[in-house]
Amino acid sequence: MGSGYVGAVSADLHLPHGGSLKDKRRELRRLKHRLAQRHGCAVSEVDHHDLWQRARVTVAIVGRDAAEVGAQVEAVSRTLHADEAFEVLEESREVRAVEAEPTFLDWGSG
Repeated sequence: MGSGYVGAVSADLHLPHGGSLKDKRRELRRLKHRLAQRHGCAVSEVDHHDLWQRARVTVAIVGRDAAEVGAQVEAVSRTLHADEAFEVLEESREVRAVEAEPTFLDWGSG
């Protein structure tokens, strides 16, 4: 029995028309909403929080078939590159199988 696949796209974005952090947040909210609605994925800003014209986002996709997840990763990448508010400076993509045997992280007991 398969355990599924996880795909990730991480992109460093430049916002050439960003004039403030407020402008950046508005554009990122719009992008996150668009990606989630169109591709059924989770999106998070993971770096460059204090810069007006830069953002690093990571997008996660989960599915049962590697080819399906890979196709969704490609579609997310195309959406990022097509958005006129952003310029993609750097991007990485990955699709991984989820292990059949669960691995638990020890978060510590405080």
